[in-house]
Amino acid sequence: MTMFARSAFRAAAPLRQQIRKYATEQTNPSQGGNKGLVFGAAGLAVAGAGYYFLQTPSGQKVEHKVEEAIQHKAKPALTGGDQGFVSLLLEDIEIINHNTKRFRFKLPEEDQVSGLTACSAILTKFTPEGGKPVVRPYTPISDEDAKGFMDLMVKKYEQGPMSSHMHDMIPGQRLDIKGPLPKYKWEENKHQHIACIAGGTGITPMYQLFRAIFKNPNDKTKVTLVVGNVTQEDILLKNQLEELENTYPQRFRAFYVLDKPPKEWVGQSGYITKDLLKQVLPEPKSENIKVFVCGPNGLMNMICGDKKSPRDQGELVGYLKDLGYSQDQVYKF
Repeated sequence: MTMFARSAFRAAAPLRQQIRKYATEQTNPSQGGNKGLVFGAAGLAVAGAGYYFLQTPSGQKVEHKVEEAIQHKAKPALTGGDQGFVSLLLEDIEIINHNTKRFRFKLPEEDQVSGLTACSAILTKFTPEGGKPVVRPYTPISDEDAKGFMDLMVKKYEQGPMSSHMHDMIPGQRLDIKGPLPKYKWEENKHQHIACIAGGTGITPMYQLFRAIFKNPNDKTKVTLVVGNVTQEDILLKNQLEELENTYPQRFRAFYVLDKPPKEWVGQSGYITKDLLKQVLPEPKSENIKVFVCGPNGLMNMICGDKKSPRDQGELVGYLKDLGYSQDQVYKF
């Protein structure tokens, strides 16, 4: 089903009714009674059988493969601390739309991973001729388990020295990169329900968090995404988001807002409004929720207020404060 068809289906039913049902469906029912005793006894039996299996030739082969996998665990290319900047080779470029490209950087070794975790970023650096170093943060869109490469999605801003520099790069050139820069510490099931509000390339840290949640079978966190863009072409990672929505319809919902929608658009139009957030976000009185926000300054100021520095989240203002969310319920990327 296309995004337009799904949006039309949603429009046919009251939005509040859809959200209420979505927010109250159980995703991790508790187990009660004496089942724990039964499973405990079964566990002992399985453990005993496992011991004898490991004594057989087949079992010893399995054990050897596990030990070999542990010994050959992928090493991180970026280790933070005193490592400093690492020069990475630009291997490939993909044009995403009229002002956005995907840049694939090759890690120093083919079996290395980036070293990033959920809710972490990197710093990029270049020094223009006769000028001072330019440093900008980005969140990779490649999986943290991907070996040998790291992908960045970068939108070009006319007055942006780093984005302009990267858009002028060609494969074979190098860029200095440092990381990881940890931001919000994520753990499985840390929150029962998270809401993510993004604008433009502000979707990249959200997508990094989504990957961590949905590739972990033990994590049952529900996710609501509200993302604003100028045109339909500007919606980044659209296919990946649609795949999550199709795969996890009871746990992932996405709402798209376009400033300049096409005639056939059946989603939200204009800007992200306080009324929309009130309808689709988990209520501030809900138990164990978190709201993440990332986007251009205009969006940040309207939704929650901008952060003062990487270490200072700043005061909570804007729509989220008006709707009753507390300072500790909101995180600004």
